[in-house]
Order: sequence, then C-alpha cells, then structure tokens
Amino acid sequence: MIALGCDHGGYELKQEIKKYLDDSHIAYKDFGCDSMEATDYPIYAKRVAHAILDGECEKGILICGTGIGISITANKFPGIRAALCSDCFSAEATRLHNDANVLAMGGRVVGAGLAVKIVDTFLNTEFSGEERHKNRIAQIETE
Repeated sequence: MIALGCDHGGYELKQEIKKYLDDSHIAYKDFGCDSMEATDYPIYAKRVAHAILDGECEKGILICGTGIGISITANKFPGIRAALCSDCFSAEATRLHNDANVLAMGGRVVGAGLAVKIVDTFLNTEFSGEERHKNRIAQIETE
C-alpha cells in the first residue's frame, strides 16, 4: 500500500498521481490534504511517515509546492528515507542505491506527465541490495 500526502501546493498533482495509481490497480491511502485551501505540509509528511513506520503502508509519495519542505519534514523520522525527485534517473537511483521509501515531488516544479513517469519508476525499481549500499544506509540510520 502506498501512503499519499500533500499540502495545497501539491493537491492538483496528487489527483493526477491517484488517477495513475487507480489505473494501475495500485492500492493507496490518501492522508490529505483534501482541497487547495492553504494548509501546512508538516501535517501530511508526519501522517505519511507514521503510516510507513507503523507498517500500514510500504512506501509514500509526498507533494508540496517545491517538494523541499515536505521532504525535510519526512526525513526527520528515523527509518524514513525521503528523496526529492524531479526526474526519472533520480527516482531510479534513489531506489537502487538508497532504498528510499518516500518519493517527494514539487507540484509547482514537475508537470503531471513527468510526475507519473517518476512515480512509475520509483514504484517499479527495487533496491539493489548491494553491500556497499546497505552499509551506507546503515550509516544514515545511525548517529
């Protein structure tokens, strides 16, 4: 199951992502927001992070205006590896090398067509499992 979250700056793009997920028969849970009314991105980043850490969802997709604030918030949670991606190469690399479990995007940065390709790449790329990448992730997770 994929956890979705956005603020008002990401609302329209989230609707496009939901359409892609529906068309692809990929299960998701929408943690808000539910309109373009101004709201605060940390609320939704925290909801998605908790859903992943609690085992309710496997991965997450977060969207705010730039993707920056929402990814910073998500990355405060140990065990969350949120990657801000604006291209497919980065989405693939972060799954292969970082085993990222959250994709962040900017609703005012990435258009719908590209965003869907980024999501598809992110969700369909497996972690390489290479020892060097496992070691680096372990270093991320420890102080």
